[in-house]
Amino acid sequence: MAIIKQLFPRGIKKAFTLSYDDGITQDKRLVNIFNKYNLKATFNLNSGLQNEDGSFVINDLLIKRINENEIVDVYRGHEIAIHGLRHLSLTDITKELVIKEILEDKQNHEKIFGYPVRGMAYPYGVYNKTVFEVLETLGVAYSRTVNNHGKFDLPLNYLEWNPTAHHNVANLMSVAERFIKEEFNSLGIFYLWGHSYEFDLYNNWQVIEELCKYVSNKEDIWYATNIQIIDYLTALNGLKFSKDYTFVYNPSELSVWIEFNGISIEIKAGETKILS
Repeated sequence: MAIIKQLFPRGIKKAFTLSYDDGITQDKRLVNIFNKYNLKATFNLNSGLQNEDGSFVINDLLIKRINENEIVDVYRGHEIAIHGLRHLSLTDITKELVIKEILEDKQNHEKIFGYPVRGMAYPYGVYNKTVFEVLETLGVAYSRTVNNHGKFDLPLNYLEWNPTAHHNVANLMSVAERFIKEEFNSLGIFYLWGHSYEFDLYNNWQVIEELCKYVSNKEDIWYATNIQIIDYLTALNGLKFSKDYTFVYNPSELSVWIEFNGISIEIKAGETKILS
């Protein structure tokens, strides 16, 4: 009997991804840290607030948005995702306004960055069935919640992608150590999220520096943006196996990896692979 397990690129089982919100000036320092350690992140921006008028104050800290004319250079090499045109609570407005908040934000980002924007993080972390319906209609592939679960599970519902942890959880490095040291029998994702202004608010930039240094540059970890993971999982789940599992067809445009009877196998885009 064939034993088949799914694998991430290069035949590994672990992935690490990051998600940060609001498009604020502290992101410049954060991006530099991510780049220093060769990490990939997703940044969720509010295109209707990406100017000086979008500034806000928390505990006497003035938090400014990155100017629109800077954002392409600041976030180069990382993913841009939707966070709502004006960061409105999507469960407190009409369906028509939900559509406007998502669609205009998506269109604005696509015009600026020059690629289809298909990811999102929920403003204030709130959502409901109506929001799901809108996202599906508008072609949003995934959306991140704020529901930390402390585990490395794959998302069951891409529109309700619960992260592993916020960077301010007390046991962050313990979570990271589990991720690094444990042997995974199946695919696992360490998904970290937050807001970069929090590092100024709590004077703890060393938290993210220490974490990034610890988890980075490992041969058995795939470092990816949110959309890269979703696209890969979609391609992986789209493999077509023969009924007797003697061959498999990959109809996607991505190469994917599986473990077949203990052996790692790459199935290239459009390839039909004989398994036995």
